[in-house]
Amino acid sequence: MKSFKLVALEVVEDGTSVEVPLEDGLIINKENERASWLLEAYTDLTLYDYFKKIHDESSEIIVQAVITKRDNDPAYFQTKVASLTKFEHHMSVLLEGRLRRTRSDYSELLLDSLLEKGLGGQALLEEFKDKMKSKPKLKIKHD
Repeated sequence: MKSFKLVALEVVEDGTSVEVPLEDGLIINKENERASWLLEAYTDLTLYDYFKKIHDESSEIIVQAVITKRDNDPAYFQTKVASLTKFEHHMSVLLEGRLRRTRSDYSELLLDSLLEKGLGGQALLEEFKDKMKSKPKLKIKHD
């Protein structure tokens, strides 16, 4: 197994996303035959009901996780809520799932979204460079 620091987490839902404000986070590659990962988010209690509903319905959710450093490209995981634990002012949500292979990497998704906005030439290049630095949220394309 290998563990990493989870620095950002969002739940992706039909073109929108729900940001999970992290107090702390951990992600573990279990390196098992199922290629499963564990993601633990230590966050405030405001999202408890949101995750409880997902857990109770046994719904699968896609999450976007940034690992180790904020400027890393996000990775996408298809997950289920494995457990929820309440503390006095915070909660822990444990997600279990698999790395999701998207058809495109972040730079290709960004370029596609800028082209859809009608950008071209020098404006496209400048916007692409700026967005590659700031790494805004993008919709993922489903296979």
